Amino acid sequence: MPAQPDTSAESGYNVHWRRNLVVCLLGSFTTLVAMTLLLPFLPLYVEELGAKSHAEIVQWSGIAYGATFFAAALVAPLWGRLGDRYGRKLMLVRASLGMAVCMSLTGMVETVWQLVLLRLLIGFAGGYSSGSMILVAMQTPKDRSGWALGTLSAGIMAGNLVGPLIGGALPPLIGIRTTFLLAGGVIFLSFLATTFLIKEDTLPAAKADKQAGQKRKGGWSQIPDKRPVVAMLVTGTLLMFATMSIEPIITVYVAQLVEDQSRVTLVSGIVMSVAALGSILSASRLGKLADRVGHWNVIIGALVVSSLLLIPQAFVTASWQLIGLRFLMGLALGGLLPSVTSVIRHNVPDGVGGNVLGLSISAQYVGQVLGPVLGGFVGGHFGMRSVFLGTCLLMAAGAAYNWLIHARHQRRLAEAART
Repeated sequence: MPAQPDTSAESGYNVHWRRNLVVCLLGSFTTLVAMTLLLPFLPLYVEELGAKSHAEIVQWSGIAYGATFFAAALVAPLWGRLGDRYGRKLMLVRASLGMAVCMSLTGMVETVWQLVLLRLLIGFAGGYSSGSMILVAMQTPKDRSGWALGTLSAGIMAGNLVGPLIGGALPPLIGIRTTFLLAGGVIFLSFLATTFLIKEDTLPAAKADKQAGQKRKGGWSQIPDKRPVVAMLVTGTLLMFATMSIEPIITVYVAQLVEDQSRVTLVSGIVMSVAALGSILSASRLGKLADRVGHWNVIIGALVVSSLLLIPQAFVTASWQLIGLRFLMGLALGGLLPSVTSVIRHNVPDGVGGNVLGLSISAQYVGQVLGPVLGGFVGGHFGMRSVFLGTCLLMAAGAAYNWLIHARHQRRLAEAART
């Protein structure tokens, strides 16, 4: 019998999507562990590199840490566009190799300026986890995209959670500089796995030429209805804003709730971690639920629940109450990121999916920057309860906006089906 043609590419998915998901999951987890393990000892390293006063150490630590996210936000759409044109696997190979080299060199710097420069280069060259999101979103069957993206999202959040824990344990044992070299080696292993294990379909020449012609017209102009995509960009920003808005005030807020002041930092760390833990536990389950009941329904529900949970957080009287509420909020927010990515995936042509998902990642970085900045400003000028209540209003407004856009989108689809 003649071999049956492989129609997976034409059907919008890759027959190797499960293996690619596993590699992307492990690669995202290990690269994010390596990227975030510097958090506990970054001020110590800045001091070792020549910063003297307390203010100088804090200032340079903030600049060095934020440089990576600033650079990544600038180039995320570019890498997404190049991934559409030259292959998304190539973007992961580039990211993992660039991050491995820059992370290893970070352990050899002699000045704070060199540290900041390398942190910028890591942001420019990196983006493995965001690239993985794009590859998995574009190569997974659409009816399984919520579950797959939820699973990957759980691995990404787990890397962010585990990294600082390892970073607190390793430097006393092997030294700060050796820790960076080890992190570079771990990312290099991810580079090897990505290079040899991920399989990406090659577009037929005619289809590639057609898509190239479309790209010359501009990716954004190819989206038939831009309002769902705009709604997802706004929602991605809201997600990171809600997650990060209390970061600047959490230690001061916890200090008001804990009698033993020696436990403030410990309790603050727990409060910051339990939201991520809740999201890790719920991401794949809510993604699977979204595949069944609709991704937009999960987004609206998650925004409503999280906005309601923010109200009692402003009026807690004990630290255990805040810990429990942040955990529940993490459970609710865990379904947002995979569902946002899935809605974009369902509303853009395959040839520009990476470009638009790159914009989504930049929008999330905007929320990651705005959250701490505005949270600190509001907390300092209007009180810490205002941070929770203000974020609550934003999340409720986001839920109403998504409901309105979704209802209009459904009406347009129904009218199009009738005509």
